[in-house]
Amino acid sequence: MDKYTLRRQLKAARNAHKPAARRQAARAALRLALRHGLLLRSQRIGFYLAQGGEFDVHPLLDQALAMQRACYLPVLPRRGRVMRFGRMDSTTRMKANRYGIPEPLDAKPLRARQLDLLLMPLVGFDKHGYRLGMGGGYYDATLAFMRHRRLWRKPLLVGIAYECQRVDALPHDPWDMPLDAVLTERGLHRFKSNPLGRALHSPR
Repeated sequence: MDKYTLRRQLKAARNAHKPAARRQAARAALRLALRHGLLLRSQRIGFYLAQGGEFDVHPLLDQALAMQRACYLPVLPRRGRVMRFGRMDSTTRMKANRYGIPEPLDAKPLRARQLDLLLMPLVGFDKHGYRLGMGGGYYDATLAFMRHRRLWRKPLLVGIAYECQRVDALPHDPWDMPLDAVLTERGLHRFKSNPLGRALHSPR
């Protein structure tokens, strides 16, 4: 199945969740993240603000802030597709980017390679850790440096999704960067093909 058809079907499945189910899933994902020490081992964590039917990471973000972790959100570039990450907390001033998504006003945003953990939205994922995004290519461009895994061991790449967004296999291109793990409302899926994914705690 081509990416366009998969994207349409998986977005429909994701969008079918009712508000109560979304809140319940977000709380379940937080419990799982704490069980696996996902936030504990990282000092600089990249988040996102959920749009449309994306999985809500606000409970994870609030917990990370309570743990005094440095939390960051994507900042779109004026040109190109390589994003930076601006620090945010309860006092951060925000502005809407060209897609209407709030971004922190940070004079010195970080590069992705300066993060320890990056939590990423997705439309679909497969058993090999490949991610289907919205098709804009921003994360692909931002993480292009990680194709040389021998040189770059961070950030840890963890997708956030509903269990219904998992498929057996996704079509992928040579430039697609597989994830280390995906956190859903039912568990933390670690991908053994990626050394950082293997390093995550096993379920208790």
